[in-house]
Amino acid sequence: MIGESPTAFREIQRFGQVWIWILVFMVSGGAWYGAYQQFLLKKPFGSNPAPDSLMGVILVVFGIGFPYLFYSLRLVTEARADGLYYRYAPLHRRFHAIAFSDIQSCESVVYRPIREYGGWGIRYGPKGKAFTVRGNRGVEIVLNDQSRILIGSQRPEELAMALGAALPG
Repeated sequence: MIGESPTAFREIQRFGQVWIWILVFMVSGGAWYGAYQQFLLKKPFGSNPAPDSLMGVILVVFGIGFPYLFYSLRLVTEARADGLYYRYAPLHRRFHAIAFSDIQSCESVVYRPIREYGGWGIRYGPKGKAFTVRGNRGVEIVLNDQSRILIGSQRPEELAMALGAALPG
């Protein structure tokens, strides 16, 4: 369907909000503290301590894997000559593509992330799908079947212009 073509717009967004990293490190720090207390101090962690094997799994998943996941999360958006491409790495293994012939319209919008979509990330709300990382600006795309996709962007006007210039009609 859609292949490799020149890129007219490219944006990479990462989670950089301080409050998110505080939460991530609180979860991670709890796992590290529990493992430290149980493995090095030989004191069971908590009132109902987990066996050492489970504490090891908790350390790997929440102490290492969870922060690494948030560090590696990124939304890559590209407007190419043949369509819009987006990828929420590492959750999407490859780009998802929307051909320009499938797009009815697009516009730069200000949205309410929590009220309209339940927050940031890959979301499904009453207004359609949303792929966002931060902020409250993006481009709302209306497809030919009337479904909607919101792509969050720190440069929504540029993205809307790149898409609008390539839309048929």
